[in-house]
Amino acid sequence: MALGKQYDAYEPVPGFHVQGGLTMGENIADLGGILLGLDAYHLSLGGKPAPVIDGLTGDQRVFLGFAQVWQSKYQDDFMKYLVSSDPHSPDKFRAIGSVRNVDAWYKAFDVTSGKYYLKPADRVRIW
Repeated sequence: MALGKQYDAYEPVPGFHVQGGLTMGENIADLGGILLGLDAYHLSLGGKPAPVIDGLTGDQRVFLGFAQVWQSKYQDDFMKYLVSSDPHSPDKFRAIGSVRNVDAWYKAFDVTSGKYYLKPADRVRIW
């Protein structure tokens, strides 16, 4: 599956990759969660335009809030343990692995290229 291959490519510690098959269920849940959260935010606006707060649009704030939840720092030995046994992707990749499959993320931050850019045809669509 394309989503599994995306996660297989993440290398949190040199020589140690995320196991996309092991983490698939949680990766799908994270992607679905950000999509549902974004939809809920849009519904909460009741048809009104989103306010720009501190220079950030509503969608930008949703994505930043999602990413901030996953901020963490681990020592390499513990990270090696996690990628070998945990059914959750490392926190950093829970954030970036989800949003890079969401078209609205590209629009919100005007992402057109870069390390985490995915062409529209390569983005995974769950629902």
